[in-house]
This record gives sequence, structure tokens and C-alpha cells, in this order.
Amino acid sequence: MVLSSGAVERAGDRASAATIFSSLAMKTLILALSVFSGSAFAACEEPKIGTKAAPFFSPPLSVVVIGTGRLQFYSAPNSGCTMKGVFVIPKDELITYAQSGGWSSVMYSNPETGNTVSGWVKSSRLKETGTVGPRQ
Repeated sequence: MVLSSGAVERAGDRASAATIFSSLAMKTLILALSVFSGSAFAACEEPKIGTKAAPFFSPPLSVVVIGTGRLQFYSAPNSGCTMKGVFVIPKDELITYAQSGGWSSVMYSNPETGNTVSGWVKSSRLKETGTVGPRQ
């Protein structure tokens, strides 16, 4: 099969265009992954408690879980920071230390085992029952 020089140029143009498109798509994918992966890791950093971002309760508040179903724990106040397998259920009692943007920093102590876990939960599922010590 013999190709004219025009056909060879057009085939070369298509190959070059495909290579450029493929290269551009790869660069876009790499950029997107680096942006999203970096922000995902940064987003799971806990805010410093006692700052403007997460005011500290003094004394800590005693709260009870309300609503239905499990209340998931998170390592930071961000839905992408799930602590897999860590949750409380309605009527469980928690201690709240701080709040930040609809989230509460809490500690749960299992009354049967004495084991404790700390993390962040959605504040809307908590009802204040009092303080853990005298108000200051």
C-alpha cells in the first residue's frame, strides 16, 4: 500500500494530536490527584483545641447521644476522616471538650470495659445534660 505524502502528514497529525491529548489528560490527572490527595490528608488534621477554631469548654460538658442509629466518630471535624468501626449509639453518654463548625470533640468511656476513645462527632446528635465539674 502506497500512501501519498498528504495522507502521511494527516496520519502524523492525528498521531501527534492523540499524543498531545494523552499527555494533557495525564498531566491533568496527576495535578488533580496531587491537589485532592494533599487536601485530603491536610483535612484530617485536628484543629488545636482552645483556639478560635475550636473553643474549649471549661468545664467540659456532659452530653447524651440523641436521634436514631449509630453516631460515627471521626479523627478530625471532617466527614472524610472516619474512624472505621468507632461509633456510639443513642443514650450513650459522652464528655464534650470543644466545638468547631457543627462538630464536637468528645470522649466516650465504655461503662463495661472502662476503655475510652476520643474523636469528633456531629454536634447535632448531642444533647447537653450538664457539666463535668463546677462552672468557672
